Order: sequence, then C-alpha cells, then structure tokens
Amino acid sequence: QIDPKDYTFSGLKDEIVGRLPGKVAGQQFVIQDCENCKIYIFDHSATITIDDCVNCQIFLGPIKGSVFFRDCKDCKCVVACQQFRTRDCRKLEVFLCCATQPVIESSTGMKFGCFQYYYPELALQFKDAGLSIFNNTWSNIHDFTPVSGENNWGLLPEAAVVQDYVPLPSSEELKAVRISTDATKSIIPITRGQRQKNSDESCLAVFFAGDYTTANARKLIDEMTSKGFQLVQTKEVVMKAEDAHRVFQQSASEFIPLLEEGPVVALEFNGDGAVEQCRSTINEVFSGTKVFVSESKASASQDVDNFYNFADMQMGM
Repeated sequence: QIDPKDYTFSGLKDEIVGRLPGKVAGQQFVIQDCENCKIYIFDHSATITIDDCVNCQIFLGPIKGSVFFRDCKDCKCVVACQQFRTRDCRKLEVFLCCATQPVIESSTGMKFGCFQYYYPELALQFKDAGLSIFNNTWSNIHDFTPVSGENNWGLLPEAAVVQDYVPLPSSEELKAVRISTDATKSIIPITRGQRQKNSDESCLAVFFAGDYTTANARKLIDEMTSKGFQLVQTKEVVMKAEDAHRVFQQSASEFIPLLEEGPVVALEFNGDGAVEQCRSTINEVFSGTKVFVSESKASASQDVDNFYNFADMQMGM
C-alpha cells in the first residue's frame, strides 16, 4: 500500500531533504509550503507539483509527465521532464531538460539554462521515464501571458555553474549519491539552444538507430566541442521514408532502409569550418558507421532547417 506521505514534502523550513535512487520509482510527488530548503529527488517520477515554495534549491530527476510550479518565488532548480509549466511564479532559475516546449504563465523574472548533471543511476532513470537525453527544448520558452514591452524570461549566463545555484547535498544520507556537475560529464549534452550562434556555418549530422547510436553521438559531440565547435541542438525522432526524402534529398535512398531500426539522433554543430571538420571526424572515427553529414557549407543550413522543421512538426511543437 502506497502512503502519500512518503511522496510528499510539506511545510518544511530550513531543511535538507531528499529521496535516494529507487525510492520514488515512478510515483507522483508533491512539494508544498517549503521555505529555505534544499530538496533532492534522485529518482524518476510520474508527475511533480511544487506549490508555494520560497527560497528553495531543488533537484528533480527525470519526470515522465509534467512538473508544475505554482506560486513559487526565489527558487533555483535543476529539472528533467516531459512537460514544464509555471504559474504565478517570481524569480525561478532553472537548469532544464524538457522534451516539449516549456510554458510559463503569469510568471516574471524566469531564467533558464541547459540541464547539466550526472550520477550513475541517471541514464536508466531517463529510460524509465521515457525521456530521450537528446530531446531538450530548454530555451524555447512559450509565455502564455506576455506583457507588452517587458520580458518575463531570459537565459542564465552561458558560464553559469549548476553548483552555484543548487549545491550538492550535505546530509549524510544524500551524500551517498555519486554526483558530478561537471558539464563534460553531464548525461544531457549541453546545447546552445536559442542563444545567438557564433558563426553563419552550421552542420547537420544524423546517426541511425543501432546498439551504439548514443555512444557514437556523444563521441562526435566530444570530438567537435573539444575543437571549439558548438553544439546548438540535438533531437531523437522517428523518421519515415517521405521524411528522409525531404531531409536527405539526393542521398535519401541510401538511408531509408536504416530508418526501420528505430529513431535517428541528429546533431547541429556551429562554427566556421564545421562541415569540413565534421566530415573528416566522421571519416576518421566512424568509418564503419553510416552517418548522414552535410556536404557543404552551402547546403548545410538547408539541411538543418529541413531536419528541424520536420522534427518540430513531428514532436508537435
């Protein structure tokens, strides 16, 4: 028998509380009326509601459905979810991984950054919550109640460090979780999102489903970012033959048989020389693997547009 009290933090003040991996196991969770607390949910959950919390620091592991913040203020959070919503909130700073477009309503002073976090159980928790580490629209915020001439939300500084916002837990029980907030170890690839691109040259690389798709995508990200290129966005999505014709054009026939294996993972890199560098890295590092890569700087921006226009329709953005 499930006791709701085990899945609730309510009316706490100046406390450090949390749940270890395996302790929430896909249930829903409620956090309400907490002040000046540090709260950590190191597990996956169904949905989470957070009401009337003030000056709290919150980490939420992968949420299969929605997380809803209502009437909260001055909170700093790290959150991974399918849907993200706020209503009547003031000054939330959120490192976010969200599979769909995040929505704010009657909220002001909202700041967003890209989710960056690691502990050994996190990858499996993402899977259990049905979330892809490559589907993250953290910076594509929809404001339901915009005010003319004012901006209710913005992005955190690019150099923002998670630990300065949500420090590692200091209680004995929660210290058992082996956390790293080092951006290079993050389970979620760190993307630029809607930030201004540094260059007018981007390159699209698409990996097809297989045993090593995730590892290959991460390897290419490491190779490219270590050479100074920036990862703008990532996407994992199912493609059909007609989508392949639209995105891969002349080379579609070569890739269509691979689509039956499962979803593709697409990466957009930005920087002068991105296409050439991406092509040579693929040839050197992934010689046996079929990968779609933009052919030239001229065609690359069209590749990126074609793919993400299709993917956004697919995801119902």
